[in-house]
Amino acid sequence: MKPLPSLDVLKTFLVVAQKLNFTRAADVLNLTQGAVSRQISGLESHLGYGLFVRQARGLALTPNGAMLLAPLQQAFAQITEALEKSGAQSGTLRVKCPTCAMRWILPRVIRLQNERPELVVEVTAAVSHGVEFNAEQFDAAIVFGQPTVKGVTIHHLFDEVLTPVCAPGLWKGKKGRAATPDDLADKTLLHPTRDRRDWLRWLEAYGYRGLPSTKAQHFDTLDLAISSAMQGLGVTIGDLSLIEEDVRARRVITPFSLCVPSGAAYYLIYPERPAPSAALQQFAQWLETEAAQTRANLSGYLQAA
Repeated sequence: MKPLPSLDVLKTFLVVAQKLNFTRAADVLNLTQGAVSRQISGLESHLGYGLFVRQARGLALTPNGAMLLAPLQQAFAQITEALEKSGAQSGTLRVKCPTCAMRWILPRVIRLQNERPELVVEVTAAVSHGVEFNAEQFDAAIVFGQPTVKGVTIHHLFDEVLTPVCAPGLWKGKKGRAATPDDLADKTLLHPTRDRRDWLRWLEAYGYRGLPSTKAQHFDTLDLAISSAMQGLGVTIGDLSLIEEDVRARRVITPFSLCVPSGAAYYLIYPERPAPSAALQQFAQWLETEAAQTRANLSGYLQAA
């Protein structure tokens, strides 16, 4: 007996059968047209018969393809229903989160689970800022930047606002005047990105050209840069939305009053289909409330600055 084709390949067949066009199916599946075509060709070779007739203006199902379609649609519907039921009973939500946002979400999730032990949220940190729900086993994700995934529900959480950040003991500004970028000349600049774009964006908004210091260290994530700044190793660019609790606790200080919106933001996203479970809807509503408080705190901070 032949081994069964993978569920991913069978799902590709179902989407192609619905769209009868490789390009439109590729858009739905977030794959390239070539990848979809190769999956269908591989499935036809595995089965030993054709599934589609290639025509000038699209595709048509062969008799064998049409015979296969209905049972597979029913099977996938049963799988979806089973997953929804098991997820609803367990109450476990799997959430993907970029490492930079862990500083914001993890204390809140721990507090949520202390208050709502029946709602289990498993947060997985990742260096990447995106998610592919078709290929990754997550119920939801926090993403940075404008979401590009199709077929998802999007909740805006908060915007990125940049300003220099360092440990309290590192900064010794001159009394009686506001800090300027010249005060950074003897400091090590900690860069959250290799291209130094965050520092350069903030300095440009200040009206300062170039970098005020030749001493620098580079990191792959904002979280690593902030952790190094907390240890007194230098001054980094921090996102005020993510470090509000660190600022309030005086683990870090923000020596400059200038805060620059980068134009990027953080979002909670999850698939539109299947319909979100009750647990996911409750989590999304709770997270929006937490984000609204962060936005309010940030607004008050900016006004005070």
